Formats: sequence, structure tokens, C-alpha cells
Amino acid sequence: MCQDSTLRAVCVAGPSDSGKTSLVEELVSRLGADGRVATVKSIHHEVEIDTPGTDTHRHRTAGAETVVGITPELTFDIATRGKRNPHEPDGDALLESDDREIRALSRGLERLARRGYDTVLVEGFAQSPLPTILVGERDPSAVGGPVIGRGDDSIDDLVGTIRSLEGLEFSHAGTPTDETDC
Repeated sequence: MCQDSTLRAVCVAGPSDSGKTSLVEELVSRLGADGRVATVKSIHHEVEIDTPGTDTHRHRTAGAETVVGITPELTFDIATRGKRNPHEPDGDALLESDDREIRALSRGLERLARRGYDTVLVEGFAQSPLPTILVGERDPSAVGGPVIGRGDDSIDDLVGTIRSLEGLEFSHAGTPTDETDC
């Protein structure tokens, strides 16, 4: 059963090839000692993450809104609602926004909160209102959230700052959920 939860979420923003992914890798490694860590990556182009012809691909193209695949080592889910077609706001969103991309991010964060993650590192989504670590040459006015650090800060300082953040609260009361959302 899903429960109310809090979630620390931090955006890592900067231009391409500035070191965002390397920083996320290091932060995940360090923050994993504190609890469950997930990541969200903004991808600006279409990619096929499900091999055409596989059973999961066939399920999705037949019309399933969500397909869950379970292998001996991994579990994954593929949902048909990306940045172009996110769920409509339901008044209980973590990040209120009229922007489709931010609504899609909010829904992803809500799912991760329901699944009991403690921290989510978001690579990209620079216009989100989340606390942000800037990497590379980027003006702080180019991001939507408060700047809490820079990519060249010490990893210890960044981890300490993330650990001290107040979590986003998400109440699941009145929100339809099922086992795949928990």
C-alpha cells in the first residue's frame, strides 16, 4: 500500500558535455549510502527504448498505456505518456506548472515518491523549480529553481547540501494508485 512520503529532488543543469552525467554518477554513489536514490534524465530527441518485435514492444504498440518488463536482473516500465502527452494536472502535483515538460517531470517524481525513494537527481529539466546544481558555464538566471551549488564545488559540500534539503511532500490521499505506481 502506498503511503504519504517526502522526496528530496535536485536538478543538475548545464550545457551538453559539461560533466552533468559524471557528477550525477558521483552523487548517486555517495547519496546511496543514505537511502534509495533514483535518477531522471531529460532526453530531447526520440529514442526507442523497447526493441521492436519483442513481446513488451508488441504489448505497447497494441495499446497498453504501461508495460512492465521483469528480467532475471532488472524490472522496467514503459509508459506512453512522455513530455508531449503528460497526464493533466490533478491539483496534487509536486511541481505545479502549465508547461508539459514540467508536468511530465512532476508525474515521474510522484511515481518515485510512491515507490519510496528518498532522493532523486534530475539531469536536465533546467526550467523546473527544483533546487539546482549548475555545471559548466550557465548563468543562474537560465534555470527555474534556486541554485544550491556548482559542478566545481567539492563533492562533500554538494552531498551535504542535498542531504540538508527539505523534501517535497506528496500526499497520496485521493490519488488513484495501483501496484505499478507504488
